[in-house]
Amino acid sequence: MILQLALDRMSIPEAVRLAGETEEFTDWIEVGTSIIKEFGMAGVRELKRTFPDKPVVADTKTMDNARYEFEKAFEAGADAATVMGVAPPVTIETCMDVARRHGKTVMIDLLNVSEDQVRELLKYDEAVFCVHVSKDEQEEGVRPVWKKCAAVSSEKPVKWAAAGGITLSSLEKVRKSFHPSVVIVGTAITKAENPKEAARQLKQAIEKGE
Repeated sequence: MILQLALDRMSIPEAVRLAGETEEFTDWIEVGTSIIKEFGMAGVRELKRTFPDKPVVADTKTMDNARYEFEKAFEAGADAATVMGVAPPVTIETCMDVARRHGKTVMIDLLNVSEDQVRELLKYDEAVFCVHVSKDEQEEGVRPVWKKCAAVSSEKPVKWAAAGGITLSSLEKVRKSFHPSVVIVGTAITKAENPKEAARQLKQAIEKGE
């Protein structure tokens, strides 16, 4: 199971510092949507320059203008970029096409996607499928339902990811719900009193459960 560090709502220097502090215990680095919206692809470029051996995910959350956004992400050094599962089919197909040409990865964000839509999306079996509890759902007290895709997760051997408010205490519940290959953690690490120790504990818990 891969631990992906999500960096959001911070400056680029802060993101570089946190990625460096936790580097020993994280596998992938995510340049969050808020950083991309505020600073463009500069954050992706700087994180990849500083950590060339770490896969970097650009959380573009693409809904439209797919070719332009994915080309820019990959030109900046991203190893993967995200597209929303509710985007028009042509948008998702375009993201897949750009990623294939660059030898990169697409992560499909399943926020607000129905089970039927998930089943349709599974034809892109080289993608990573991210079950995502949104920031708004977390902040407004909507209860995370990690079993959202459990009904379809065993139907086809694809790579699943889980994101949204994951903590050390909730990790086991997430794991048992649908056995994701990638666990995406932001606040539980970045806002911890000791981010390195928080990342270490999460990585240790992941390794114990494998």
